Amino acid sequence: MELSIRSGERGAPGRGPVEVVERKGAGHPDSICDGIAEHVCVRLCRQYLERFGVILHHNVDKVLLCAGASRPAFGGGEMLAPIEIYLAGRATAEYSGARVPVHETAVDACREWLSARFRCLDVARDVRIVSRLRPGSAELNRLFVRGRASPLANDTSCGAGFAPLTDLERAVLAVERTLNDRETKNAHPQLGEDIKVMGVRRSGAIELTIGCAFIGRFVSSLEDYIRKKQAAENLAVAAAAKATALPVQARINVADDLASGDVYLTVSGTSAEAGDDGEAGRGNRVSGLITPYRAMTLEAAAGKNPVSHVGKLYNLMAMRIAAAIAAGVPDVEDASCIIVSQIGRRVDDPQVVDVGLIGRGGRGRLERRVTDIVNAALQQLLSLREELLAERLPLY
Repeated sequence: MELSIRSGERGAPGRGPVEVVERKGAGHPDSICDGIAEHVCVRLCRQYLERFGVILHHNVDKVLLCAGASRPAFGGGEMLAPIEIYLAGRATAEYSGARVPVHETAVDACREWLSARFRCLDVARDVRIVSRLRPGSAELNRLFVRGRASPLANDTSCGAGFAPLTDLERAVLAVERTLNDRETKNAHPQLGEDIKVMGVRRSGAIELTIGCAFIGRFVSSLEDYIRKKQAAENLAVAAAAKATALPVQARINVADDLASGDVYLTVSGTSAEAGDDGEAGRGNRVSGLITPYRAMTLEAAAGKNPVSHVGKLYNLMAMRIAAAIAAGVPDVEDASCIIVSQIGRRVDDPQVVDVGLIGRGGRGRLERRVTDIVNAALQQLLSLREELLAERLPLY
């Protein structure tokens, strides 16, 4: 492994004149695809372990959602055409002469994930799921088998991470998570799961533009919608205020035309019912955010196997390394980390680890401490598998 450490004294990302951060919430069509991909991956892993004592080769990170059709209305509404979800990727379907029901497992996992997250979506009636999983290439299968004792990188790829979060990043995360948590939904059932937050910081203040799919059955009229939208804006500002001391303004569903009664109503709580398609990997990075002012990759971490696919493992590890440096090395204001793999090389021995530091401090002392953190983190790389199988690590 080659370790590169760069340091400087320029301003950290949160100190520039402008910053932009976005988060697509749990019910956004792209996040739905990420969530399904990862749950299918976990279910396959568990089945492989239960039946054969080993995780077999698979990558199920290709999920496409085609929006349905609906007729939302105050006090109700109806679905007119189902949401269609297509599951693609690679999965071992036969091992030692035994068939593995990958299609049945994938479809069941998809329904399970959706049913657990959408209160107002009839998954059995209003979602059509098509599995197109196929066996992986012979070369990648052999590479996977060769790495049973010490996993070998499934791809030549890179992961990126950063820490600590800026005020804007914390605020955007806090707002979406608050509007989508169970306590909020119990108190405000009209708020759907499809919530997207776009945050802009400029002139020392934060402006949040929020798209929130209101559920028609819990909104009786246009006047009721206006009242409940204002309440949601107040909730958003309060949530952001817990994450930052900067002044915050929040506006929800700015495309509403109140004069004509044209507002953002849904039947199910997601734009996937009619207005928006989705695809795995198009939404949040493993940080939970879309951060154009930060280092990030285009890898779809969700759905990749947790044994050897560096597109998943290195993004998670890069975030951990950056967080450990930011928390444990004095005088570091901001840390970034990029990890590069080489296909066929041990996953815990990356080709390059590049660490960027912003702050003050003697270079020699910084390098020794950062080197220790990187080495310690890489020794724990394989333990990420257990956390992923327990679905304790957010990936999007």
